[in-house]
Amino acid sequence: MSHKKIVITQSDYQRLDELLSSNFTQAIHDRKNLRELRGELNVAEIVDSQNVPSDVVTMDSVIQLRDRRTDELGTYTLVYPEEAHIATGKLSVLAPIGTAILGCRIGDCVHWKVPSGNIEMQIADILYQPEREAMAT
Repeated sequence: MSHKKIVITQSDYQRLDELLSSNFTQAIHDRKNLRELRGELNVAEIVDSQNVPSDVVTMDSVIQLRDRRTDELGTYTLVYPEEAHIATGKLSVLAPIGTAILGCRIGDCVHWKVPSGNIEMQIADILYQPEREAMAT
């Protein structure tokens, strides 16, 4: 997981805080990941949507991740659990990779453990960030 202080919008913070307190997440068996997300939220820099830097991964951002081992690029969208669908590249914020990328910036590297070892990815680009698009219109 990333150990950097993340940047998160006020609205994303509120929704994630509610999600972590919900009956849905209380039923999840992987509590370690939930604790890590809670820990990141507890120390996050919380900003208004119009003040979030354009190079920060926010909820519903479409990003390119580069596998540091293979140099392979993949395109993913960071979503809330009810929208997650790995086959279409929609990563749940409650999954280890989702928790790892939330609030990070282009160029940041994130890593997490999987049964086969460690995975390290770099945030190569943000193709779409809702807050950046809202400011452009």
